[in-house]
Amino acid sequence: MNRVILIGNLTRDPELRYTPSGVAVTTFTLAINRPFTNQTGEREADFINVVAWRQLADLCANYLRKGRQAAVEGRLQTRSYDNKEGRKVYVTEVVAENVQFLGGRSGGEGSGYDPAFGESKSTGKRNDQGSFDDPFADAGKPINISDDDLPF
Repeated sequence: MNRVILIGNLTRDPELRYTPSGVAVTTFTLAINRPFTNQTGEREADFINVVAWRQLADLCANYLRKGRQAAVEGRLQTRSYDNKEGRKVYVTEVVAENVQFLGGRSGGEGSGYDPAFGESKSTGKRNDQGSFDDPFADAGKPINISDDDLPF
């Protein structure tokens, strides 16, 4: 079984490129804090490279930015290439299959992309500018829900 689930913050803006056949591919790096501190009491982080393809690549390039928190689900992949000096270089990265856009410095709409449904999903509704409204903007105030709207 090859399954990876990560939550972290982007270290830089995603880089969108296209293959010669026109397929979108986006790369970015997630910084993920370790659950413990080192000997000096500081928290260390791991920096994990992530690759997203096709529609997911476009969505990541459009909505993720440096500092933004994201959850990535995918698989681990290792590939190799020969560098300019002729040495073989091995690269291990996560190939994203699902990305959830979480909170962070750029705000958190809580949206993402799930290829099983082939569409974006969101906790809010799009406003006139095309971005998502925060469905919890009135947090702390009573929400009026009819008994007919409840599933139980």
